[in-house]
Amino acid sequence: MKMKTKLGWYRIFILLRWSFLCMEEIMKLFVLCGKAGSGKTTLGGYLKEELAIAGYQPCLMHLTQPLYTYARQYFDWDPDKDEKPREFLQHMGIDVIQKHLGKHDFLMNRLCEDIEILSMFFDSFIITDARLVNEFIEFRKRFSDVTLIHVVRNHYDDGLTEEQRKHITETDIDDYNSFDYTIMNSSIDELHDFAKEVVRRTTRGGEVDE
Repeated sequence: MKMKTKLGWYRIFILLRWSFLCMEEIMKLFVLCGKAGSGKTTLGGYLKEELAIAGYQPCLMHLTQPLYTYARQYFDWDPDKDEKPREFLQHMGIDVIQKHLGKHDFLMNRLCEDIEILSMFFDSFIITDARLVNEFIEFRKRFSDVTLIHVVRNHYDDGLTEEQRKHITETDIDDYNSFDYTIMNSSIDELHDFAKEVVRRTTRGGEVDE
């Protein structure tokens, strides 16, 4: 009896939430782009915090989540003990999935399916790990309200090998200039202030960026 009651309330919640979102403005996407260690994840956390303060229901997401799932479930990577499997991520994402299998939109398609489902619960999404120009282009093709943010951090040790640093996931961004915002990450406080300003400019009631 309790289970049926819980399921009934859950169905009501879904219907009400869906109706509410339909009346709201188009859902927002904040896509964070940058090289390894630039501060994308940190900025994403601040954006989520500021969006919540502004009255949104934000969701933090990762384009490369399927690759991490493969590493953890099938290749014995332990996120609590091991460093980020960067070489595995680069090899699986580019060499295997894109080049060998020809699945160029695999990660994008997976993410869009997740967004479609989760949009029944959230009205804004923050993707913290875009790296390739074709990803930037696809986000703008598939969604109508996208804020593309380039995070730059100079003069720091990214921990990459020379081979990893020359990988397309680190270099493809170099010649792309069509970002909505570029933030020079020089401190945590600066990232937080930037998140506040972006949310103020891009959400309901905020000023329109010129």
